[in-house]
Amino acid sequence: MPNSLIAVVTGAGRGLGLETCRQLLARGMTVVAVTARTATAVEQAVGQLEGEAGEAIGEVLDIADDESVEDFFERFRSRHDRLDVLVNNAARVYGRASFASVSTDTILDAVNNNALGALRMIQRALPAMNRNRYGRIVNVSTGMSSLSNMGGGSVPYRVSKTALNAITRIAHAEAGRNVKVNSVCPGWVRTDMGGSSAPRSLAKGAAGIVWAATLPDDGPSGGFFRDGKPVGW
Repeated sequence: MPNSLIAVVTGAGRGLGLETCRQLLARGMTVVAVTARTATAVEQAVGQLEGEAGEAIGEVLDIADDESVEDFFERFRSRHDRLDVLVNNAARVYGRASFASVSTDTILDAVNNNALGALRMIQRALPAMNRNRYGRIVNVSTGMSSLSNMGGGSVPYRVSKTALNAITRIAHAEAGRNVKVNSVCPGWVRTDMGGSSAPRSLAKGAAGIVWAATLPDDGPSGGFFRDGKPVGW
């Protein structure tokens, strides 16, 4: 493990992503890049992390856009010689559309954002992690993506997150020595996305993400976890 750790968290303007940044800094990350789609969201998020250990840096990033992702990595590499931890948290819900009513355009948009967004990030991060022989990639998924327990409704979200789990498995297969790629279900968390009636706190939901982001060298890879315990694909 490097003496100092550098992390990137997508969708970190608020909620689960922001709390993940806070916990990563508390766990000893030297630098955490706090990313969101707008400069205002980035500025507000970084402001909320003032006083935490380590350094929170704000970066505008739209994971659904190839050019935005490429520009982000160009800026990031100009300042940092490596990336140790990547948390792919950014996602949208797309309502609760049923199978009969959902449009294919909506499904395609969800896949582009919730699955291919992570793929874009991993494509650029994984080769360097393999060269450095260290990396932790965490794809924030959901129990709603599980094929073994698949239900109806929320079709775009379910399809896109199931695709994200496939990306986890493929990236794991291409990961090098001491590079770990896992999916994590944070549970139903009280966020703008999860709603106020959700049973889990931000701290509890983020803890499972941080667990996967800080795995020891003998930790698992290529799995799907909730609270550090395997769950069914």
